Amino acid sequence: MALDRDHVLRSAAALLTRKSTATMDEVAKAAGISRATLHRHFAGRDALVRALEQLGIAECEGALDRARPEEGSAAEAVRRLVREIQPAAGLLAFLYGENQLWEGDRQNEGWQRLDARMGALFQRGQRDGEFRIDLSPVWLTEALYGLIASCAWATLDGRVASRDFPTMIAELLLGGALRREES
Repeated sequence: MALDRDHVLRSAAALLTRKSTATMDEVAKAAGISRATLHRHFAGRDALVRALEQLGIAECEGALDRARPEEGSAAEAVRRLVREIQPAAGLLAFLYGENQLWEGDRQNEGWQRLDARMGALFQRGQRDGEFRIDLSPVWLTEALYGLIASCAWATLDGRVASRDFPTMIAELLLGGALRREES
């Protein structure tokens, strides 16, 4: 019987989202496979995290595609993006805390593609006069990632209702990013 790699990765993501320190034994158990089978496909935790990174990038790219960031107002596009990214938020929260993904020149090009697409959305909002120009698109992108991770953790802990996820993130971010008329 062939290993269902997607099932293993999604099982690992679900477990590691709840328990970031889970062992490879625990990941194998969650996926319903032996530790030896897990190690045949992922030589160690680093290899598993790198595979989860690929999954997270693919999930984010899909969310961006579905959110259609170039359509409508930039604020509405941000709201659509947050709604679309919510199913992957737990995985993103886990990846956000994995320091080895952000160190040195081994950073995945996929994150750079995502950053560029999100940054373009914030730049469009600035160009169209919707967003403040004193907050860089890079900072707004980082703030969005941070809010997604924070809200995912709060949702997983039961401190925030899942249905409130999109509103809490988008409105907090936009409340700080929207350009205000000066009095």
